[in-house]
Amino acid sequence: MGTKQDPFDQFIDHLQYERRLSVNTVAAYRSDLSRLTAFAQQRGIQDLKKLATPQARLFAAALRHAGLSSRSIARVLSAARSCYRFLLREKAVAANPFEGISAPRGERKLPSTLNIEQATQLVSIQPVSDRDYRDRAMLELFYSSGLRLSELARTNIADIDLSARTIVITGKGGKTRIVPVGRHAAEALQAWLERRPVFLSEPMEPAVFIGQSGARLAPRSIQKRVEHWARRQGLDRSVHPHMLRHSFASHLLESSSDLRAVQELLGHSDISTTQVYTHLDFQHLAKVYDQAHPRARKRK
Repeated sequence: MGTKQDPFDQFIDHLQYERRLSVNTVAAYRSDLSRLTAFAQQRGIQDLKKLATPQARLFAAALRHAGLSSRSIARVLSAARSCYRFLLREKAVAANPFEGISAPRGERKLPSTLNIEQATQLVSIQPVSDRDYRDRAMLELFYSSGLRLSELARTNIADIDLSARTIVITGKGGKTRIVPVGRHAAEALQAWLERRPVFLSEPMEPAVFIGQSGARLAPRSIQKRVEHWARRQGLDRSVHPHMLRHSFASHLLESSSDLRAVQELLGHSDISTTQVYTHLDFQHLAKVYDQAHPRARKRK
């Protein structure tokens, strides 16, 4: 920057001397705006004060083509938008070409999951102590019903109907839903509830999962027990409660492909949140294709 054709010097001075931003912040703005200057020079744009919205869109596309991440593109566009907003206030430009132009959405990071064998390995606890029975019931319920950590911690005795194998869950925003409890989870819960009185100090304690003090287990304590059993069961990876929720959703979708049903079971208000679980393994898809498509099946 710093050329006669470059209208950004005034903005940089404004940041440095009027807003008194740090040296590093000003340098970051200068670096981001230099990308726009270079773009204009490459395309023969003589006057950046007359940059039009279509050219601003091309600049955003050029950043993407250059391999910048969505976060970096957003930062550069924000710098350009702020600069032109300042120039507009100073009546140096007629319009802000970057108003309304946003960075492309970044790829949503897929949640970490256990495969079916790993999930089975984790929950297949051979209990010895009363605490083992409690922990097995927690792990089975996480994987069986796809509960959030906070939901499991809040679960009360009155919420569970073992005869119907259902549980009433109070989720985000106080919304309730009824979810099924699998056979193994129901058996583990029954075994724990028979031993739960040993832990009780207050007969009226409503929580399903309590510690040795007789009080409701805190989410952090539950998380530590999940980490403990991941190590003890021989899983060579870090495991957290939400990973079991992810695994529940992923495995259910692999078997049923019923996105709406999984949305209801997870308690998602927006189906787009559930769609992140549709990352079926390509080999699984290929296997289904080979078995189902008439032009893929091998003739006997």
